[in-house]
Amino acid sequence: MFEINELILKKAKELGFGDVVVLAYEQNRRQVRFANNEITVAKNWHTQRVELFVEYQKRLASTTLTALDEETIEKSLQALMKSVKNLAPKEDYYGIAEGPFEYRDIPETFDKAIVELDEPNEYVEAAINAALEEGAKRTAGVLYTDHNKLYLTTSNGVEAFDEGTGIEISIRAFIGDEESGHGTNSVRVLKKFDPESAGRKAGEIAKMAVNPVQGEAGTFDVIFDPLAFANLMSYMSFMSSAFAVEAGFSFLVGKLGQKVANEGVTIKDIGNMPNAYGTRKFDDEGVPTKETTIIENGVLKTYLLNTSFAKKYNTETTANAGLLMPHAWNVYLSPGDYSKEELFSEVKRGIYITNVWYTRFQNYVTGDFSTIPRDGAFLIENGEIVKPIRNIRVSDNLQHILESIAALGKDLYHIHWWEVDTPVFTPYVLVKDVGITRATK
Repeated sequence: MFEINELILKKAKELGFGDVVVLAYEQNRRQVRFANNEITVAKNWHTQRVELFVEYQKRLASTTLTALDEETIEKSLQALMKSVKNLAPKEDYYGIAEGPFEYRDIPETFDKAIVELDEPNEYVEAAINAALEEGAKRTAGVLYTDHNKLYLTTSNGVEAFDEGTGIEISIRAFIGDEESGHGTNSVRVLKKFDPESAGRKAGEIAKMAVNPVQGEAGTFDVIFDPLAFANLMSYMSFMSSAFAVEAGFSFLVGKLGQKVANEGVTIKDIGNMPNAYGTRKFDDEGVPTKETTIIENGVLKTYLLNTSFAKKYNTETTANAGLLMPHAWNVYLSPGDYSKEELFSEVKRGIYITNVWYTRFQNYVTGDFSTIPRDGAFLIENGEIVKPIRNIRVSDNLQHILESIAALGKDLYHIHWWEVDTPVFTPYVLVKDVGITRATK
C-alpha cells in the first residue's frame, strides 16, 4: 500500500497540488448476525481504499479511491484538479503538519488472537445464553471482528503505519413487544472480551421492563445508563470540533474559557488510550495522538484542532485531524465517586433511562435537542425502581444537561455501537431537572 501511496503522491505533485495527504486503509471485517436466538448470517469483507486530501492555492478537496490501478489514479487526480480550480480559496487555511514524527506502540490495540480467530460463534452463543438465563425470551444482534491496517504518506515528510484489531458485540433481549433491553461490549484484545456481560445486561433490563405504563411529561431527575449517556457524549464530541464550531453546528461557539458544565465535569479526548476502540498512533496528518482535555471542572478549555485550525487559533494542534474536520478518537467522561446504588438513592422521584436513539437537534447553536428512550425506561421513587414506563421523549438542551449533572458513578463503561460511532467512556450519570415529554406516534 505504501507503493500506491507514493505513486499517488508523486502524480499529485506533478499535477501541481501543494499539500497532499494519502491515507490508505486495508480492512478485514467479519460479521455474525443473530435473531430469535440463532445465528442467521456470517459475512467476511476484505476492503482497500485510499482517502486523499489535496490543496491547490488554498483550494481544498478530498476524495476516496477504491480502484487503485495507475490509470484510474491518474484520471481521478486530473478530475480532482479540474474541480478544485473552480473552488474559492480558503484564506484561513494554514497547511498540514511538518514531519517526520516518532511513534510509540500503544498497548492493547493489536491482538494476533483476533486475527487468527476461526470461530467467533461461541461468543455469540455465550451472549445469547446469558440473556436467556436472565429471563429474556428471544435475542437479536451482531458481532464484529476487525483487523485494520493504516498507511499514511504526506507531502510534508510523513510516512506512518498502524495496525489494530477489535471485537465487539451488540445484543438486544426481548420478552414481549414492548419489553426489551440492550447490552454491548467492545475491546481490542480477545482476552478482555466479555460477551456474557452484554447478554446479562440486555436480559436484566428486558425482564425489568415487563408491562410498561405510559410515562408522564414534566421535569424529572434522570439517571442515564452509560449506553444512553454515551449517545449524548458522542454528539458533544462532534460539537467540540473547531470545524463544527465555525460551521455553526455547535453550542460551544464563542465559549472558550467559559463554564459550560457542572464544575464536577471533566471531559477528555484520549487518542492513545489502550484497549479503546478509537485509538490510533497518529492523526490524519501524522501527528502522534495524545490526551486532550476539552472541558475541565466545567470550563471549556479547547476545541479539537488540526494543524491549520491550531495556527488560526494561535495554539498547538490537539492531534485530532480529520483534515477538513477535526474529530475525537475516544471521549472520556471522568468518573465520580458514587456507586450505582448510591446514585439511585439520590433520586426521590425520577426516571432511569437505559438507552436512547433518534437524537435530533432542533438548534445546534443553542444545543436544543430531543431523543427517544429505547428499551427499558423506569420510574424511580425514593431510590427504588417502581415500574417500567414507555412512550416518553427527552426534550432538553445539551449545555443544560452538562450543567445539571449532579453525580457521576465511579465505574467507567466503554460504549461503541452504531448509535455511538465515536467510542465513549462514561459512568452512570445523574442529571437534575431534565425535560420529559410524551412521545408522539
